[in-house]
Amino acid sequence: MWDHTSEMCYSTQDCANINTVWASLIIEECSRLGLTYFCVAPGSRSSPLAVAASTHPLITCIACFDERSLAFHAVGYARGSHNPAVVITSSGTAVSNLLPAVVEASQDFVPLLLLTADRPSELQDAGANQAINQVNHFGSFVRFFFSLPAATDQIPARVLLTTLDSAVHWATSSPRGPVHINCPFREPLENSPSKWVPSCLKGLDFWMSNAEPFTKYIQVQHSHACTDTHGQMTEVLNVIQKAKNGLLLIGAIHTEDDIWTALLLAKHLQWPTVPDILSGLRLRKLVSFPELEENFMFIDHLDHALLSDSVRVWLQADVIIQIGSRITSKRISQMLEQCFPCSYIMVDEHPCRHDPSHIVTHRIQSGIVEFADCLLKASSPKKNKKWSSFLQLLNMVVASEISFQISTKYSLTEPEAAQVISETLSYKSALFVGNSMAIRDLDMYGLNWSEGIHSIAATMLYSELPCHWIRVAGNRGASGIDGLLSTAVGFAVGCNRRVLCVMGDVSFLHDTNGLAILNQRKSRKPMTVVVINNHGGAIFSLLPVAERTEPNILKQYFYTSHSVSIHRLCAAHGVKHLLVQTKLELQDALLISQHDEMDCVIEVESSIDANATFHRILRKFASHAANDALSTLLRFSVQDSVCKIHRMDYSLFRIPLRAPSTMTTVDQDSSKFYREGFILSLYLEDGSVGLGEVAPFEIHRENLLDVEQQLRFILHVIKGNMISCFLPLLKGSFSSWIWNNLGVPPSSIFPSVRCGLEMAILNVIAARQSSSLLNILQPQINEGDKSERSSKVKICALMDSNGTPSEVAYAAKTLVEEGFTAIKLKVARRGNPMDDAAVIQEVRKRVGRQIDLRADANRGWTFEEAIQFSSFVKDCDLQYIEEPVQDENDIIKFCEESGLPVALDETIGNIQENTLEKVAKYTHPGIVAVVIKPSVIGGFENAALLARWAQHQGKMAVVSAAFESGLGLSAYIQFSCYLELQNADICKAMKNELVPSIAHGLGTYRWLEEDVTTDPLRIDRDPYSGFVEASVADANRVLQKLQINHSVICRKFTGEQVSLYKLNIDTKGYSCFFKVHEVGQRTSDNIVLFLHGFLGTGEDWITIMKAISGSARCISIDLPCHGGSKLQNHGTTQPSFSIEVVADILYKMINQITPGKVICVGYSMGARIALHMALRFSDKIKGAVLIAGSPGLKDKVARKVRRAKDDSRARSLVAHGLQLFVDTWYAGDLWKSLRGHPHFNQIVTSRLQHDDVWNLAKALSDLSVGRQLPLWEDLKHCKTPLVLIYGEKDTKFKTIAQEMFYEACRGINIHEIVEIPNCGHAAHLENPLPIISALRQFFTKLKTTSFSI
Repeated sequence: MWDHTSEMCYSTQDCANINTVWASLIIEECSRLGLTYFCVAPGSRSSPLAVAASTHPLITCIACFDERSLAFHAVGYARGSHNPAVVITSSGTAVSNLLPAVVEASQDFVPLLLLTADRPSELQDAGANQAINQVNHFGSFVRFFFSLPAATDQIPARVLLTTLDSAVHWATSSPRGPVHINCPFREPLENSPSKWVPSCLKGLDFWMSNAEPFTKYIQVQHSHACTDTHGQMTEVLNVIQKAKNGLLLIGAIHTEDDIWTALLLAKHLQWPTVPDILSGLRLRKLVSFPELEENFMFIDHLDHALLSDSVRVWLQADVIIQIGSRITSKRISQMLEQCFPCSYIMVDEHPCRHDPSHIVTHRIQSGIVEFADCLLKASSPKKNKKWSSFLQLLNMVVASEISFQISTKYSLTEPEAAQVISETLSYKSALFVGNSMAIRDLDMYGLNWSEGIHSIAATMLYSELPCHWIRVAGNRGASGIDGLLSTAVGFAVGCNRRVLCVMGDVSFLHDTNGLAILNQRKSRKPMTVVVINNHGGAIFSLLPVAERTEPNILKQYFYTSHSVSIHRLCAAHGVKHLLVQTKLELQDALLISQHDEMDCVIEVESSIDANATFHRILRKFASHAANDALSTLLRFSVQDSVCKIHRMDYSLFRIPLRAPSTMTTVDQDSSKFYREGFILSLYLEDGSVGLGEVAPFEIHRENLLDVEQQLRFILHVIKGNMISCFLPLLKGSFSSWIWNNLGVPPSSIFPSVRCGLEMAILNVIAARQSSSLLNILQPQINEGDKSERSSKVKICALMDSNGTPSEVAYAAKTLVEEGFTAIKLKVARRGNPMDDAAVIQEVRKRVGRQIDLRADANRGWTFEEAIQFSSFVKDCDLQYIEEPVQDENDIIKFCEESGLPVALDETIGNIQENTLEKVAKYTHPGIVAVVIKPSVIGGFENAALLARWAQHQGKMAVVSAAFESGLGLSAYIQFSCYLELQNADICKAMKNELVPSIAHGLGTYRWLEEDVTTDPLRIDRDPYSGFVEASVADANRVLQKLQINHSVICRKFTGEQVSLYKLNIDTKGYSCFFKVHEVGQRTSDNIVLFLHGFLGTGEDWITIMKAISGSARCISIDLPCHGGSKLQNHGTTQPSFSIEVVADILYKMINQITPGKVICVGYSMGARIALHMALRFSDKIKGAVLIAGSPGLKDKVARKVRRAKDDSRARSLVAHGLQLFVDTWYAGDLWKSLRGHPHFNQIVTSRLQHDDVWNLAKALSDLSVGRQLPLWEDLKHCKTPLVLIYGEKDTKFKTIAQEMFYEACRGINIHEIVEIPNCGHAAHLENPLPIISALRQFFTKLKTTSFSI
């Protein structure tokens, strides 16, 4: 017993009998060894141990009536804490019930101490109650066994202490595992007095006077990695250095040090890295930081890539390093065997053989840290770019396919549940995964995510290792489904985190007694248990046995189907229960449970058959995607797969039409009709050329002026970028390329511009390969498809149904005679829907039932008018009607009430982001088609995504032209053919009947009087089929050999140079020499002066200036003390700056530039200067655009604090230099969004170009917002038009801009406020295209509006 007068003293004075003495000594020594968590099963024979443990002040006890659950709970605790738990049981079968947990602990090296009470020897083999042979009861599954004698005072009590010390040493030394001490006790078992001789305690005086264990085991740490420089480790290092196709596998890892070490290894090796779900890195939480992918190449979806036979054959690693325990994925394990013979290096601390395929060539018994210590001292192995990039691209394509399949399955599936669960996890929480399907689904489909960094310290840390890991545990020693809930609860206690546990229903039912432990809620945080309930063992439905066994046998003997109510089980144990059936319900339930202070069981409703079907679909499409990707990849060497863009130019064309397009309003006075657009010419350094067409329509919220500005921008930023021949994969590749190379969010590019850009890139890649656009999109064309689906595309004729019903019907009949099998008529253009119905009726009567008849209302009707029309055409067998109602929310209602098949057009044209999420509401079977205009929805990648969605939903994907020239039409013909082939693959994979090819909406060619090519596209009647069809070969001819018809070209633009010069402005006591950048026409009425922010230069504005230089003379300067601008002092006194002084200097400069007015565009510090000038110098400032600007600080105290901060920063800049200052500056919260920009490193590098650090620091101090006089009152009387711009994520300056707008617009409505999406503070750098549009609109407003105030 403890003497409470001193925590360092132990006493046995209160022990009533020898049983109590022994039990007390055992528990005390456990405490001294650090074993303070005891799992106690009720029983009489174990009473001395139970009482001693429960009364010890340093020990926490938990009890459960089920020894099996209790033992698994102990396993969980040890997993979480890395420290053994102690299990106390009575004798007999109570001991036997520990076996499953002992096996798990043994197999997975989990330390446990088992204290099993027993009958004394005289009661053994004598028929005594609850007396069984407990000697070596667990056989080889324990690392140490010792059966103590029955408690007695005739032997030294030291035997107890040394036995415990030895046992715990065995449990915690490699190979860690369970140890068993058998503890016989004679009666009395209770604390009744019985004399005992204190001499048995001889030699324990010193032990009793301190708190240390009796025997201390000391291990001398050494690393053969450091000492064996000429031995076996040298051999291993040589193997690694010579690797050509290296692969790093990260298995189960349990400690934080090992996780960070694994990351360091991955960064050092720069090999493709496959993280197992139990590594903690599979569900990693990455911190946004530039060039992350250059250091880490995680291959999360290798398992599903290996579903492809071709990938399995190709993937031959020559050196494999595995750190950590077993790999979950069976396919990856099989892949390792197929790579043999190779060098397979396995690193693990235990000495046991984990090599079921017998292929390990180098087994290193070492901790991960020690192994890494050796490896990191060696030079990095040579990087195989082809091997790495191929695996990364395969991973990307498979990941995209998995994401698509899960996103388009709108019922909650088990793979989607795995994704939702992994998204919910915080890096501060932990995950416990059950066996069977739970761990496999999370391994295959779990998601990781990114977040921004928030502090300087974080920046410095994460620039090296930008990753949070999620602690994950599971019982993979013997991989049983027993005891999982109990283990999870123990894990929550041990790791002291919020734990989210995921398991199947059979696993949950197997351990319902774990609910009794869950309900105790001792010494832990709340936990959430997600039970995937498919009412049986779903994993068997995915195994070969399911294909060869009768359903009734499967159900009874494999699935063990059940109808047990999990809700009632939870209620019986007083545990909160939530049932979910949808993704949203699961997300809400997880969110609630993660913030609740009580445990919760979330039951996810599922079914075995649906789960099996969806898993098979996932596997088929992942395999197909991997096949396609690999066939594309294998065409090239690494050098051939990328090429640098030499330049781009564009030409404005104007082609005459035979009639007005059906998409525009006809001018009654016009007899000539034209289509205008741009031809892009993209040139690679190897001489390859690709053409694209950009043809905007005003009705799609685009115009030629805005489009041309974006083209000017792209022409500037695209030069010198690399394009990859893998872009045609169309699975996010273009979006990624636009963001990473052009530095703009893909959604900010106008749809027609993106379409033309993608067209040019696809065509240049095809030209480089001497191939066709179709063949680079669909590299694997089956021989059976070549004669039909890959050679011709059916065309739907288009009619603008003006005239009487008879006249329109006659024209339709003529089209049929020409060979058209499908006709689309424009409707909703007459005063009465009944008139349109009459036309449809007459046309159907004249052309017969064999012709596909489509109608297009272009959202021209109210719901009531559309219903009226539908009631009269129900018998006309319309293939579909496009966009029948004005309000898209009425589409489903129209489908249900009218019974007419509907097609989407404008509805999907309005979707620019989160496409699959937004089209989810249109899965209704009444919507039978989507009409896809690539120039309206934003290019081929977006079009392919929508088409795949439609085809997966059993809907038609109809490609439609928007009156493009023969160039665009030729690309669309090839793309239409690609979609037909894709649909055939989808039907085959989903075992659906193959539908006939559909007619695509490319009939607009009939409008073209002239074309952009001298040898136009030929679309005519096929002599064999008798139908009007487009030839894929002829379309390819146009794309490959297009000769531009110069008679339709209005002008060509190849770019313009920026002029650099100096301007000298003399002022009081000194001269300012400004470095000036200028571009644009000097004769332009619009003169725009751009002012940068602190640390910036005039070069920050070049891309925006080049975009708008067609309509403005653009001038940017390096502000005083920045960049190339210099100060020359004429006296002895240093010049003093302020916003007012700089504004005066710029006023003089403007007078030197022009006698007229200018428009000022400023960012941050430059915006404050621009605002001051707009308020003070309205005679020279026509208007001002303020990006993240401020009128200053209203509060005097705030200004004083800010002055002190900026003065301190200025001193730091001078004292520590520009590099450290810039690093610190951009670590602030204001730049969180900018840090995630792909060009962040280049931006930061440009900030280091300032030569005069002293004057830069002076500018920081003198131009501080703390020294600026506030302009809020002046703002109320501002007569100069202002545009206030802020980034969507810049909450601080959003608030300022809104307050400025409110103050400035009091009675004067001449100002504007604009939010720039997808960016933060530096909007002009993060998302410049919307700013360019805002500038053009402002210029137009200034030009066309009179501001007389």
